Order: sequence, then structure tokens, then C-alpha cells
Amino acid sequence: QVQLVESGGGLVQAGGSLRLSCAASGRTFGGYYLGWFRQAPGKEREFVASISWSSGSTYYTDSMKGRFTISRDNAKNTVYLQMNSLKPEDTAVYYCASRANRFSSWSSWGQGTQVTVSS
Repeated sequence: QVQLVESGGGLVQAGGSLRLSCAASGRTFGGYYLGWFRQAPGKEREFVASISWSSGSTYYTDSMKGRFTISRDNAKNTVYLQMNSLKPEDTAVYYCASRANRFSSWSSWGQGTQVTVSS
């Protein structure tokens, strides 16, 4: 069973940066995709970015390209989300998720980490 544990959230001023981490365990992730989602108060959860564990190919929501970067460290079984030029509207709970391949559903989720951007 896949387990995902996020860390790295916190309070940051607008224009600042944060790096989120997602430690993955429970299996080997050869063909898996790991991704980041976020949910702001009163809004639906939205996709942020994902990465192929095997190839490293990345996918982003258009609005976050250029500010957010997803990466992975296979040796540490960890996925990162580097967030730069943060805006108050980036305030949300950020979740890590995994799926078995690019066509399957996101089936495993972490508990989330809070990111708060002050103006």
C-alpha cells in the first residue's frame, strides 16, 4: 500500500518561495506518476503538477508553469514541489498523490500540508 507524507508547508510572504516534499513508501514506483494538488478554502481540489517516476516527464497546470517546479529524487523516494514568486492566491492545503500510470485515477493521497501566503 502506497503511503505519502508531505512536509515543507508554512507561512511565507508574497513573492517568497517554499519547497514541499512528499516522501513515498510502500512499493516500488517504476511506472507510477506522482503529483501535487491543492485545495483552497471553499474551492475544489485542483491539479498542480505531476511527474513520471520512471522518465521524469513533468506536467503542469498552465497557470503555474514558470513559478512551480516538480522534481523527484528516486534514491530518496521523494517528490518535491518548488514554489517561487508565491501569491496570496496560492494559499491552500497541498496534497501529494500517486497513480499507477497516466491513465489510472489518483488513488493514494497524503494528509496534506498547509501553505499560507501573506500579502
